[in-house]
Amino acid sequence: MALLNIIQPDNPILRKKAVRVTTFTDKKFQKLIDDMVETMIAAPGVGLAAPQVAVSQRLIVVRLPDATEEDREEYGDKAGVVYAVANPKIIKASKEKVKGVEGCLSLPGLLGDVERHEMVVVTGQDRHGKEFRIKAEGWLARVFQHEIDHLDGVLFTDRTDDVWEPKDEDEPEPQG
Repeated sequence: MALLNIIQPDNPILRKKAVRVTTFTDKKFQKLIDDMVETMIAAPGVGLAAPQVAVSQRLIVVRLPDATEEDREEYGDKAGVVYAVANPKIIKASKEKVKGVEGCLSLPGLLGDVERHEMVVVTGQDRHGKEFRIKAEGWLARVFQHEIDHLDGVLFTDRTDDVWEPKDEDEPEPQG
């Protein structure tokens, strides 16, 4: 496996609509998933979309933290689970929306308050092309929405006017 270069907004791939994944048996595709997971964890981040590593494919990886007991209590059975989702699509979203702080691995040093659905149901395909469905709530729902936005060329800064650079070293920087 290898760490991939995370691109910045000056790279036009980040603003393009990504293309659908159609081939799942290709060794390059399987390696891309593994490399994206390794890159996301090393960054450190909780999500990464293929366009962020200059690959214009509809592929995301997501993983909530599980390093501490507090993480495991907060996220339960979702803590530490790696989701690799090709062709993800939100098929249902709650009417309830919540504002939350987001960061982005492609926009280091920036945070913003973004309003997102509290719950989403996402369909997609696993790394072998098998279709599945995920019901995500809370932070996991936020991460899925953030990463799926990347597949359509949308950055979190497009969804808010409230963006800032963290001034306090202790201020968390959620990354996706």
